Amino acid sequence: MSDDPLDAAASGPAPCRIVVCRDCCCGSGKVTGVDHAAQTERLRAAGPVRISACLDVCDQANVIVVQPSAEGRAAGARPVWLGLVNDPAATEDVVSWVREGGPGVAPRPEILDLYVFSPLARRRPDPS
Repeated sequence: MSDDPLDAAASGPAPCRIVVCRDCCCGSGKVTGVDHAAQTERLRAAGPVRISACLDVCDQANVIVVQPSAEGRAAGARPVWLGLVNDPAATEDVVSWVREGGPGVAPRPEILDLYVFSPLARRRPDPS
């Protein structure tokens, strides 16, 4: 059996997934001191990663959204938005949580509470 999370997804219920914003601010030189490629690869070691265009929360760059697995969704979990994930230690905390099952399956490490935000409270007003 493979240790590749994508192989596991093909043979079982949908795993916890990670969305990484990599557009105008997140993943760019605007956020200095972060090896964005290394961060993305580290997250890929934990589970399936989707690279997203701008999630419209640039004041929170680098943004990572941890989506619950099928089991987590069945338990009522919702996606968890994490902002300002600009430190390798924070990335490791995300990786550990995802490997343990993520939202609805494993308790979120208290340290990640420092990064959690609500995207609805951060949306720009509609210009119309």
